[in-house]
Amino acid sequence: MNPSFLPKIQVISGLVNSPPVGRKRRIAVLLPHNYHETDKRYPVLYLQDGQNLLEYRSPFGNWHVDQRLALMAEQGKGDIIVVAIDHAEEDRIREFSPPEVTKFGPSLGKQYARYMSEELKPYVDANFRTLSDRQHTGVGGSSMGGLISVYSGFIFPETFGKMMIFSPSLWLTPKIYFHAINFFNPFQTKIYLYAGGNEGSNMVPNVQRLKAALQRKGLDGSKIEFNISIDPDGEHNEAKWGQEFPKAVEWLF
Repeated sequence: MNPSFLPKIQVISGLVNSPPVGRKRRIAVLLPHNYHETDKRYPVLYLQDGQNLLEYRSPFGNWHVDQRLALMAEQGKGDIIVVAIDHAEEDRIREFSPPEVTKFGPSLGKQYARYMSEELKPYVDANFRTLSDRQHTGVGGSSMGGLISVYSGFIFPETFGKMMIFSPSLWLTPKIYFHAINFFNPFQTKIYLYAGGNEGSNMVPNVQRLKAALQRKGLDGSKIEFNISIDPDGEHNEAKWGQEFPKAVEWLF
């Protein structure tokens, strides 16, 4: 990897309103390596669990998004802005839980989805050269971060036109299928779904059921474009999601 292709990182914590829990946390904007040398505008991808995305701040592993973007840039790919939002530590599950999930206490998922759509995105669009329309705006994450990203895409389809969903914790909220079946999206949407065969017996079937629920609603083809990536040997970890990241970015954007 050529270090000159690494993204330029700007931390905007303290400059933008905090997520619903309100605790101080890092929100990092990864700009293309040549961002300051052009006047180009870029698509934006909002990713959950910033602690697991870059540098070495997670005990569970790392996606190495910065390095993967650099490798893509060397190949003339991945020309996007990534916004990495740190999770809320001990309140992570509540913040990433849709309203149907109450076993961990009152859900903050709806407030968090609204925060990304109505607080964070307007700030990023106002302060960076973005392509602000929904066709150039994505949301994504893994595990619980994947679950809240699915939910955010469902309730704010006018904001997010792309979803990067890795190993979503759909087992927590079977009712998300109800949302999918009753979900009407008048917009073109792209959804990249990844699941691993070694993530438990329900992961792959749950991802396939989510796609099927949307298809039954008639949201396939002309409405929603899917790319389902199944790795029979895939495990539930950051290393695998990091490997999947460039494939998803290239397909989505």
